[in-house]
Amino acid sequence: MSKVATRFAPSPTGALHIGGVRTALFNWLFSKNQKGTFHLRIEDTDKERSKDEHKIQIIKSLKWLGIEHDGEEYIQSTKIKDHINVANELLKNGNAYKCYCSIEEIEEQKKRARQKKLPYIYNRKWRDKPETDAPKGIKPVIRFKSKIEGSTILKDLVQGDVKIDNDTIEDFIILRNDGTPTYNLSATVDDHQMNMTHIIRGDDHKINTFKQMQIYLAMNWDLPKFAHIPLIHTIEGKKLSKRDNASTLDDYSKIGIMPDALRNYLLRLGWSFEDKEIFTLDESIKHFNLEGIGKSPSKLDMSRILSMNEHYIKNIDESGLYKHLVEYCEIYKEKINPSKEVKIKQSLSFLKNKSKTLEDIYNNAKYIISDEVKFEAEDLKLIDEKAQKIIKEFNITLTNVESLNKENLEPIVNELIKKYETNFKGVGQPLRVALTGSKFGPGLYDIIISLGKEEVKKRLTNKIIS
Repeated sequence: MSKVATRFAPSPTGALHIGGVRTALFNWLFSKNQKGTFHLRIEDTDKERSKDEHKIQIIKSLKWLGIEHDGEEYIQSTKIKDHINVANELLKNGNAYKCYCSIEEIEEQKKRARQKKLPYIYNRKWRDKPETDAPKGIKPVIRFKSKIEGSTILKDLVQGDVKIDNDTIEDFIILRNDGTPTYNLSATVDDHQMNMTHIIRGDDHKINTFKQMQIYLAMNWDLPKFAHIPLIHTIEGKKLSKRDNASTLDDYSKIGIMPDALRNYLLRLGWSFEDKEIFTLDESIKHFNLEGIGKSPSKLDMSRILSMNEHYIKNIDESGLYKHLVEYCEIYKEKINPSKEVKIKQSLSFLKNKSKTLEDIYNNAKYIISDEVKFEAEDLKLIDEKAQKIIKEFNITLTNVESLNKENLEPIVNELIKKYETNFKGVGQPLRVALTGSKFGPGLYDIIISLGKEEVKKRLTNKIIS
C-alpha cells in the first residue's frame, strides 16, 4: 500500500469553522500515526467569496492548534485546466455528455419535483440525444453519465458499508456552461493528482463521495479509502453552523481557551480511547485511529471546553502559562510590560485560582499589569468616611511591617475589625477597592503581597479615595 496521505480542503470564504478544525485534526493525527503526510488544499475557485485574509486565517488557526501541513499549500484555482481536461476526457470516453436544457426547463423540473414532494433529480433528457438536435443559442453544461442500474456500496472506514441505489444519483454537472468545473469534478481530480490515500471528512459529504467514486472508476484511477465523520451539533442537538455562537476557532482563542485544551477537547469530541480523557500531543498521535470514531453526532459543550481549559491552566508550569498569557494579551487585550514578568509569574499560583480562561487570569491580574488604578463609580461608593479611616490606619501600620506575608498581615486586619466593630468584608473590601479598583478579584493578602510594600503604600494614598 502507498504511504498514507490525507488532506484538509477548506474554502477561504470565511473564518475556520470548529467542525472543519476537528476534521483537519483527525486527518493530521491519522497521517502522523501512520507515519504519512498531511496536506492543505485551499479550494478557492469561488473567486467572489474567496479572500486571501481568510486563507491566512485558516493557516494561522491550524498552526495555533499545532496542526502544520507538509509541503506547500495546494491551491485549487491553479489546477482548473487539469479539471477541464478530465471533463473533456470523460466526454470523449462516453462517461459524460453535453446537456442543452435551458434554465427555464430545469426550473420547471424542480417545480414539478416540489409539487410531488420528491427530491429533484435531472430527467436525463440529453443523456442519449445526438448533438445534431442541439438548440441554437444555448451554451451546454457537461454532465457526468451516472450509473442508472444496480447499486453501489461504499466501504466507509467509520460508518461501515453504506449502500445506495444508483438511480438515485442524478447526472450531475461537472462543467458549467461558462466552462468552469464544479466541486465534485475539481475535488476528485485534485485528490487523484495529490495521491491521497484516505479521504476523511464530514458525513454530509457521503452523497458527494458516491459521485466522486464514479468519476474515479470512469477514469480507471485507484480509489482512495473514505471515512465520514459524524457532524458536530449544538447542545440542543441541531447541526452546528457558522451562524452559531462559538462556531469558529477565533471565538475560542479570543476568550482565552488554550490551544492544547481545545485540541484535547476536539480529539475527544466523537473519538475515544479506552477511558482516557487527557492526551498530550504525543499521546494523541500514538493512540489515534479511525476505529475509535463514533457513528453518532457529537454535541459541542462549552462547559466541558471550559472545564478542559481549567485543567490545562491548573497543570501547566508557570513559565508556560505566563507565555500563553503574554501572547493572549498582546492580541486581545493590552501588551504586558516585560518589567511585570517576575511579579505576575510569582502571582500565577493564586491568579489562576477559579480561572477557566486566560481572560479570567488577565482580569485577575489587571491590578498588577497596570500601574494606574481605575475605579468604577459603584465601587467608589464603598469608600465612605469609615472606610477611609480603615485605609489610612492600615497604611500607617504597614510602615512597621518588615516582610509581607499572611502571618504579619492578619493581625493588622483583625485589629481593625475589632476597633471599627465590623467584619473581614468591612475591612477587606475597602482595601481591595483601593488597591485594585474593584471589590472583586484575588484574596486580599495575595493582592498585598503581590504588589509589594512600596506599591501598596503608594496606592493607599491615592487622592481619589482619600
